[in-house]
Amino acid sequence: MASAETETLAFPTSINTALLLQKELANPDCHSADISRLLLCEPTLSARAVALANSALFAPGQAPAITSVRGAVERLGHRNLYALATAAVIRQLNAGIRDEALRARATQLWAHTVHVAALAHGLAGAVTRTDADTALFAGIVHEVAGFYLLAQADKTPGLYAHLETQMASALEVIGRALMRQLGVPQAVADAVNTLPGSTIMLPPEGLRDTLLLAKALAPVPSPLPQAGITVSAPLQAYLDNDPVLQALRTQPSAEAKALIEVLLS
Repeated sequence: MASAETETLAFPTSINTALLLQKELANPDCHSADISRLLLCEPTLSARAVALANSALFAPGQAPAITSVRGAVERLGHRNLYALATAAVIRQLNAGIRDEALRARATQLWAHTVHVAALAHGLAGAVTRTDADTALFAGIVHEVAGFYLLAQADKTPGLYAHLETQMASALEVIGRALMRQLGVPQAVADAVNTLPGSTIMLPPEGLRDTLLLAKALAPVPSPLPQAGITVSAPLQAYLDNDPVLQALRTQPSAEAKALIEVLLS
């Protein structure tokens, strides 16, 4: 793990289609027909794309139902499909975990990730005035190092226990390497990489504060050791009493519920 900063990290072959789709979507000259063909090679990802296109987030009101992958590609757009492909890569990292304790951590970490992504999307529009699609994508990738570490720990008995006391630093090194390897845009990578030990500014603004707020409000905590943040009395009062935050926490929108349902399915 210490050499992750300078090495290419290995991915299981089962995620090749999702990685290829992600790479194609990052190409500004890619065509929708090519994207549709790649999606059809991965039935689970195709189903999630159609479901997301028909969710309240992308089909408000009386929008006609999408019944094809091509239609989903056209409605979602390349940026949101890129986020979906990245989510598939992250989920596949842990698909084969055999150790029961590690698998339970991976399941909880994915639930935390999904709630953070949905909250980040809502917070971006209602609180921090950040691009909502970027916030959604950042929420999906912000714990990618944890998923990779859990997958590697399943292959190497004792690795998780060995790293537990230095988990935060290990995750930071792995995370920086994965951000580069997955082609995460620099603005998103910078926000994710600066999360450990950061605190939320008042008033909160920008992508980093959006993610920190989403993590603070998420109903499912991360199961991995996290670098603590300094919470001042004014910040605690804001987290506990701000009506917009409380509404996002206790009364998620139809869009947030739909997004959570699709990503957790």
